[in-house]
Amino acid sequence: MAMNIPKSGFNRFMKEGAQHFKGTEEAVLRNIEACVELASQLKSAYGPNGMNKMVINHIEKLFVTNDAATILKELDIQHPAAKIIIMASQMQEKQVGDNTNTVVILAAALLEHAAQLISMGLTPQEVAAGYEQAAEKALEILPSLVIKEATDLRDLPTVKKLLRSAITSKQYDNEEAIADLVSKACVLTVPKNSFNFNVDNIRICKILGSGVSTSMVMNGMVFKRGAEGEVKSVRDARIAVFTCSFDLTQTETKGTVLIENAEELMGFAKGEESEVESQVKALSDNGVQVVVAAGKFGDLYLHFLNKYKIMGVRLTSKFDLRRLCRAVGAQAQARICAPPISLLGSCDSVHVKEIGDENVVVFDNKGERGNVATIIIRGSSQSRIDDVERAIDDAVNTYKCLTKDCKLLPGAGAVEIELARQIESYGEKCSGLEQYAIKKFAYALETLPKCLAENAGINATDILTKLNAAHESGQQNAGIDIWKHEIMDAGENSIYDLFAGKHFAIKLAVDAAATILKVDQIIIAKQATGGPKPRGPKPQDEDEEGMA
Repeated sequence: MAMNIPKSGFNRFMKEGAQHFKGTEEAVLRNIEACVELASQLKSAYGPNGMNKMVINHIEKLFVTNDAATILKELDIQHPAAKIIIMASQMQEKQVGDNTNTVVILAAALLEHAAQLISMGLTPQEVAAGYEQAAEKALEILPSLVIKEATDLRDLPTVKKLLRSAITSKQYDNEEAIADLVSKACVLTVPKNSFNFNVDNIRICKILGSGVSTSMVMNGMVFKRGAEGEVKSVRDARIAVFTCSFDLTQTETKGTVLIENAEELMGFAKGEESEVESQVKALSDNGVQVVVAAGKFGDLYLHFLNKYKIMGVRLTSKFDLRRLCRAVGAQAQARICAPPISLLGSCDSVHVKEIGDENVVVFDNKGERGNVATIIIRGSSQSRIDDVERAIDDAVNTYKCLTKDCKLLPGAGAVEIELARQIESYGEKCSGLEQYAIKKFAYALETLPKCLAENAGINATDILTKLNAAHESGQQNAGIDIWKHEIMDAGENSIYDLFAGKHFAIKLAVDAAATILKVDQIIIAKQATGGPKPRGPKPQDEDEEGMA
């Protein structure tokens, strides 16, 4: 008989199959290795020359993109330390909408340099404390590097120039066309107090075919469906919105009608028709020219809508209904009725338009600000359209950040090099062990312009040497020119980074790195098996039961 040898250490308190790692080698360095490996997969996607990744998620949906937020969202990462960095990048996406790859690469670079310091004899706590001190100094220096403040967010050429950098990193070949679309949409929808700008007021409608250059902006809402009746266009429309079907209501219980002769049958049908006509006529008398319903349109109702020249539009999404109500100023009704004029919406034009091979319904409000705009994206493939949508989303979030904090920093790696130079100088003045971590923080910042150069096919060592020399001579805005493979003034070339984006990226990356460094044990419980197994089929008769 085999002997049952008890487990030693912490494992004896846990179920069979649980895992436990502790110490510098097993926990800290293993976590660092996982995070560095994660970042190495995303480094080639950084910057305007970043390569796309082809990701197929758990439901076999294909993504072709260089957007780090999308890549990390669709990958099913299991490692707990890597998940901490992913959560930091998701927070960056939520707060700023851009610079997600910056968070991952910077956090991994900090951890990689921390491993070197740990091998030299420093404790993880000392390294984390040094990084936090360096981050505090970096955030203190950052406001002094601001080169511009966005003052007029309603001026189209200015907005286009400010948004171009955010788009270039995602759509290098179409940045001008997309910047033009987004700037128009943002200027159309920004309210009088720009602080109240709502990203949800810019909608996306994706139509396959043609190219990105044929995309357009429409002041209003666009839905990918046709009109229900014969009326296809209405000007200066009054709109009634219903959250129910525009059809005869069905009772919960069955009803039986006894009809004894032909006259009664004719009268029954006429009574139903007159009831429907009275409802549609009441709408027409109130000036309603467009009816929007959440459900289907009945044939009888459609007949009378056509008779009274009322346009019918069906929207199946309750979110689309809410947005339309906000766009046209209508109040949705729960049942078919003739709402008073105060509850009706208004629109300059409602019409059906053919774009490519798709029919769309356009609710067009010309000359109004603070309302809703729709960007119609065209493209040769669905993955291409989806990637353009992600670039537009980043640009719209950049505009929203500018309405809250209008400070701008020089882009093209200029901020990172200047911060690295000043923090390295600060580290040399420190006397304690934290000076080593502070200097490594400066080296980690240089990883970002290094990735930018490598992805553009530039010799990273040469260009970083030139950049450091330029910054030492007082050229604070000197960055990498990925077109000419040399250094240039980022401010003069209108290449900007958001102050808020850099501020949060540094803060979140350091917080994630410090959290991982302060972990000395990893305890993983046994995975759930998925519940009890289903019972087998019961025997059908006594013979089968006896045989069993």
